[in-house]
Amino acid sequence: MPRFKSGDVELAYEVAGNGPPVLCIHGFASSGKVNWIDTGWVETLTGAGYQAITLDNRGHGLSDKPHDPEDYYPAQMANDALALLDHLGIERAAVLGYSMGARVAAFLTYDHPDRVVAAIFGGMGMNLINGLTDGNDIIAGLRAPNLADLTHPTARQFRIFADHTGSDREALAACMETSRQPMARADVRRIEVPVLVAVGEADEMAGSPQPLAELLPHGEAFVIPKRDHMRATGDRAFKAAALEFLGKTFPAVAV
Repeated sequence: MPRFKSGDVELAYEVAGNGPPVLCIHGFASSGKVNWIDTGWVETLTGAGYQAITLDNRGHGLSDKPHDPEDYYPAQMANDALALLDHLGIERAAVLGYSMGARVAAFLTYDHPDRVVAAIFGGMGMNLINGLTDGNDIIAGLRAPNLADLTHPTARQFRIFADHTGSDREALAACMETSRQPMARADVRRIEVPVLVAVGEADEMAGSPQPLAELLPHGEAFVIPKRDHMRATGDRAFKAAALEFLGKTFPAVAV
């Protein structure tokens, strides 16, 4: 995978296809490959005429993995995404984020509205503002000596996922400490670009999509039928809603 520098951190990325660029920012404990390539998102986007750009966030995938929580605030990770756009010479892009990646996308969109045409917040509803209630349990689960010691269901879920992806669990624990920083309600109201908020019907981690969409000046909500937080990522209905939204806000073919 090609790499680039964002400050002192070296990050991995991939680019596929041609057309209007869509920057895809993955969720916690995942990677560009796991979140976007393996789930068919890259194929879906390129098939619809878009260029799909996947980034391995700091602490994840093939990117550098610092162990200091001070390196993982959402604004810093948003700056990584901005640095990738700069590295690729892209002036404006749509941004697709899932879970933690949606939080990063929100901070990127708020801090640099001139660089974002439209945004999709997948797996992130009102907890963008309210925060993640079981983050400390997830941290404890990542640092636990054995999976068998864990009883908290969300902690077990993320520990299994981290082990499955071969992640650096100490880097993930550091990331969880600070990357879950909430966004101020007033700042959400100042996001002026069109935003699709898409959350699984059975998702107990993200918070409701409708109230967040109502706070956004140009927000709309989509409930991904019958999906929880983990199983919504590559859902067909989610992809269809995303393509419909992009078609309205960032069309691949000029009409």
